[in-house]
Amino acid sequence: MSVLVRAALGVNPWSVLYEGLQHQTSLSFGTISAVVGLLVLLGWIPLRQKPTLGTVANIAVLAVASDLGLALIPAVTTLAGQMMLLLLGIALNGFAVAVYVGARFGPGPRDGLMTGLSHRTGGSVRLVRTLLEVTVLLVGWALGGRAGVGTLLYALLVGPITQFFLPRFAYRGRRAAQAAEVHTVGAAEKLERAV
Repeated sequence: MSVLVRAALGVNPWSVLYEGLQHQTSLSFGTISAVVGLLVLLGWIPLRQKPTLGTVANIAVLAVASDLGLALIPAVTTLAGQMMLLLLGIALNGFAVAVYVGARFGPGPRDGLMTGLSHRTGGSVRLVRTLLEVTVLLVGWALGGRAGVGTLLYALLVGPITQFFLPRFAYRGRRAAQAAEVHTVGAAEKLERAV
C-alpha cells in the first residue's frame, strides 16, 4: 500500500470508496474505513466465513506496515519512477495476498469476501477479485472519490496476480484440512485444480 501511495498515480479502489463516502457523510476517512471493514465482515455471514487470528493480524500488521513503508519509501517525482512503483506495488500486493491467504490462518476482511465469494459461486479468485475491485471503484467514483490510472490498473491486475501466486503458496498440510477457515481452503483447492 505504501508503494502505491508513493507512486501517486491513484489509490486502491477501496480508498476511492472511503473518500467518496467521506464526501457524502460527516465521518472521517479512518472512521469510514473501520465502518466499511465491519460491514464487509458482516458480509461474511451468508458466505459462512469466520474471522480468525489471520483476520485480526491482517488489520494490525497492515496498519503498522503501511506507516513504516511511508516512512522508508521516498516520494518519486518522475513519471517513469512513478510507473515503476505503481507496477511494483500492484505486484507486491497480489503476491502478499496470495502468501498470507495461502498460509490458511484466515484472510483479512476484503480478502475473506473474495475467497468466500469464490468458494460460494465457483468463480475464480481472478474473476471475483477483479469484479469486487471494479465495483468498489465505480461506487467510490460515483460518490465523488478520486481515481487515477493506478486505481484502474490495480482493479484489473491484483486479482490475476493473486490467482497466479495463490497455488504456489497454499499450505497443504493435514492440519490445514481441519482448520476452521474451511472456505479459504476450498477456494485455494479449487484454484489449484483449475490451474
